[in-house]
Amino acid sequence: MSKELLVPDIGDFENVEIIELLVKEGDQININDPVITIESDKSSVEIPSTVSGLIESIKVKVGDKVSKGDLILNLASLENNKSDQKVINGKQSDEKIIPKDTEKLIVEAEQALKNKKIEEKPKEIIRKEKPRIIQVGSQNDIDPIETNEWLDSLSEVIKRDDGQRAHYLIKELMNKAYMEGVNIPYSQTTPYINTIPVHEEVQSPGDQNLERKIRSLIRWNAAAMVVRANKRHPELGGHIGTFASAATLYDVGMNHFWRAKNENFGGDLVYFQGHCAPGIYARAYLEGRIDEKQLDSFRQEVKPGGLSSYPHPWLMPDFWQFPTVSMGLGPMLAIYQARFMKYLINRGLIKDEGRKVWAFLGDGEMDEPESLGAIGLASREKLDNLIFVVNCNLQRLDGPVRGNGKIIQELEGIFRGAGWNVLKVIWGSYWDSLLANDKTGHLVKIMNETVDGEYQAMKARDGAFVREKFFGKFPETKKLVGNYSDTDIWRLNRGGHDPHKVFAAYDKATKNVGSPTVIIAKTIKGYGMGKTGESVNTTHQTKKLDVDDLMYYRDRFDVPLTDEQVKNIEYYKPDENSPEIKYIKKRRLDLGGYIPSRTSYAKPILSPPIDIFDNMKVSTGEKQMSTTMALVRMLTNLLRDKNVSTRLVPIIPDEARTFGMEGFFQKIGIYAHEGQKYEPEDAAQLSSYREDKSGQVLEEGINEAGAMSSWIAAGTSYTNHDIETIPIYLFYSMFGFQRIGDFAWAGADSQSRGFLIGATAGRTTLAGEGLQHQDGHSHLLASTIPNCLSYDPTFHYELAVIFKEGLRRMHEKKENIFYYITTMNENYSHPEMPKDKECEAGILKGMYKIREFNKFKKTKIQFLGSGTILREMIAGAEILQNEYEIDSEVWSVTSFNELRRDGMEVERYNLLNPDKEPKKSFVEQCLGKTEGPIMAASDYMRMLPDQIRPYINKSFYSLGTDGFGRSDTRKNLRSFFEVDKEHVVTYGLSVLAKEQLIASKYAVDAIKKYNIDQDKPMPTKL
Repeated sequence: MSKELLVPDIGDFENVEIIELLVKEGDQININDPVITIESDKSSVEIPSTVSGLIESIKVKVGDKVSKGDLILNLASLENNKSDQKVINGKQSDEKIIPKDTEKLIVEAEQALKNKKIEEKPKEIIRKEKPRIIQVGSQNDIDPIETNEWLDSLSEVIKRDDGQRAHYLIKELMNKAYMEGVNIPYSQTTPYINTIPVHEEVQSPGDQNLERKIRSLIRWNAAAMVVRANKRHPELGGHIGTFASAATLYDVGMNHFWRAKNENFGGDLVYFQGHCAPGIYARAYLEGRIDEKQLDSFRQEVKPGGLSSYPHPWLMPDFWQFPTVSMGLGPMLAIYQARFMKYLINRGLIKDEGRKVWAFLGDGEMDEPESLGAIGLASREKLDNLIFVVNCNLQRLDGPVRGNGKIIQELEGIFRGAGWNVLKVIWGSYWDSLLANDKTGHLVKIMNETVDGEYQAMKARDGAFVREKFFGKFPETKKLVGNYSDTDIWRLNRGGHDPHKVFAAYDKATKNVGSPTVIIAKTIKGYGMGKTGESVNTTHQTKKLDVDDLMYYRDRFDVPLTDEQVKNIEYYKPDENSPEIKYIKKRRLDLGGYIPSRTSYAKPILSPPIDIFDNMKVSTGEKQMSTTMALVRMLTNLLRDKNVSTRLVPIIPDEARTFGMEGFFQKIGIYAHEGQKYEPEDAAQLSSYREDKSGQVLEEGINEAGAMSSWIAAGTSYTNHDIETIPIYLFYSMFGFQRIGDFAWAGADSQSRGFLIGATAGRTTLAGEGLQHQDGHSHLLASTIPNCLSYDPTFHYELAVIFKEGLRRMHEKKENIFYYITTMNENYSHPEMPKDKECEAGILKGMYKIREFNKFKKTKIQFLGSGTILREMIAGAEILQNEYEIDSEVWSVTSFNELRRDGMEVERYNLLNPDKEPKKSFVEQCLGKTEGPIMAASDYMRMLPDQIRPYINKSFYSLGTDGFGRSDTRKNLRSFFEVDKEHVVTYGLSVLAKEQLIASKYAVDAIKKYNIDQDKPMPTKL
């Protein structure tokens, strides 16, 4: 039986050109196998087969134009391979065949479920005695007896059933109240006490005495390292107070929770708070990973062996994993790292090992927009592999975080509202008995009403002050501590300094399923630093401690040093056979190894065969296309390569259709952790919006910061997940480095590998979008990042050469670089790649000669152009030859930035080697023996080509698009910014006149001919 394959619904397009035939007559194809590729002026899409069979005849060819319903090919049914039908009672059925092995598994699973139901018995309900806190009665309660009846009923439900039942009943009551029109007060916060009741706290299995000793030594060595460095070099700086407040939070994690990467396990990922770096170094010192000489090289990194001020993988590539000290980036990067881990698991690229992503943050840092900007995504995606720990020491750099409020309550409301599991760790164990004896609820009332400014002030004073100002607010609370000495009151600890409370919170967080967790821990900034640094506003700036403070610090934490050793600020490390060193190493051994540690066992991705790029090296003839479309063509080809296809990670901030990438929706799907629960409105179309749990495209929405965070996660997958992936993030070029420059710097520090594609680039090329969208400086911003290679190609073959080399260098040779490539949305014909054997090398180095006009052999000028403006320069060169008998050489500059870097390197070598033969920069190699002055132009600011001016021993002039963009046609914009062919001709003639190579009248005539306004202000002033 013969079948027909027709062109499906392709949306609003008609008469779309076929650019590829992917099958031939005689091929056997299956459903969803691609058969042809069609391309409009905006997108390129593969058409898959909707039937299976043997191809009898193909009715189309490359170059044909097709519309919906046109016949593509005829197929014959396969008599001996009817995989999509089965026979029932001698008749064919459309019911799918279930393979025998699968059918057997289904039967076994169903039987197992039946057996389980039979065996299941009602679980015995274990009732625990739960302490009851009676709240202070409200004076607004018109019927206290009725209120108590309701509360007693709720208590009985909790006692008989569990908290979940109580939660359900309260929710139903609220729903009923809403239905009845009752205005219910909104609250996302709970009382200012610990979330986990004492009776539910899981006890730590660790040796608490040893752990306290170890923690004390780490505290001391961290402080000693900073103080010693600043005693020798006061300008070095450093931070003591932050780690002093967070030491217990890190210690519990290191001893009991954070599993290292090894040959059997992928490892947990920990984003350490940047200012806590001294404490992490101090622990590594006890572990034997860092020696005393390195500690003494803290913040002295010029010579080998120095320790970076903060976590910087670029500077300590075997130690740090994540740069976090640019505040706000850590939280967002951690969220997208956790999401990318789920992405890799759902795509089957890594195993689900129950790994966690931990991020340590400061309460002051939470004011950064990025800190909270993505918490909704974490909840929506059910990232139960993510744990935030917010260290609430109540202080930022200058003073209180919320002096008149309560930052812990504020954060609880925000995170609970976003759907996170919130665990508050506010009070230490010494408060347990007081809270249990708070029968009237006055203590909790004080806790609720005391603001953070008061809490900070109390910890800067003493026990007597706390007795008067805190407990003295009510007779009931003053009586609670009647038998307490001032020392006892001062010993009442905060939850973040209590290893028991922290362990219980960590344990509960790691067991939470279905949502991310935030642990909000209350601590004291500068904990243990004495009058100089504990809970005072200047704590963050404290780099030095005097002898009295050091003595206090030693005594507070029982560090076994003599007075003389303290005065000398000596480090302390017990003997290798001591209980402390054995314990600290044993704990890490049991957890798989040391953290932090940066390694990679990822296998390289072999470069795709050359023929994948071949169709990019031939002329497009009369067919016009943009470089963005050329990129999409190339990516479509790469998706057919078995080595590359699964590793590609396309990342798009809600602009796939703008970039012509909607064909990817059906081909590889959009990643969605729950799949697709709805039928999209365009389901009948070829490029319908398809979400899939194993989808490959990361469609991030209008969210450049999130998209860049995903790019960094994918770009560092080779070290964090031991698998190379190739992230390709496409965005409006104006909303790249300008919008997410700090993330780009962090990505570079992280040694990310991948491609950033600045699409719709160029100030005059984007045309109608206007001032906010038109990019004229992204390449200058890219030039600030040392390991970023940036290119502005004009033609498809340039793009292919650059992309192919990027794949080779980053993902086969594993160089820690990344690429920024701008692509345009302007359609034009692309020539064949020049046959010159030096062309490819020139493209990669930054420039090559593309055209030469040498007809008259009298006067000559050199034109350097990049991006779409290269075409204006070629057109201008033609006019100069045809109308003015001026010869020229036209150079395609693919990267002014790369030419500048080469020039700087050569210049430096020559200056440092005055006795040796000077080297020549690549620019000089290309232009040194040419005739005439040089004029360079691009669709970017003049500063871009001006970068190479120092390395050229000829007269050099530049054109560019300095100033604000604006909406208009490309022709008008190029005229306004003076980079069109008419201005190329006019300025070219003026340059030649200035160099006394021609008479000035030619330039004057050109100004008149092209109606150029000599009195128009510079575009920068308009």
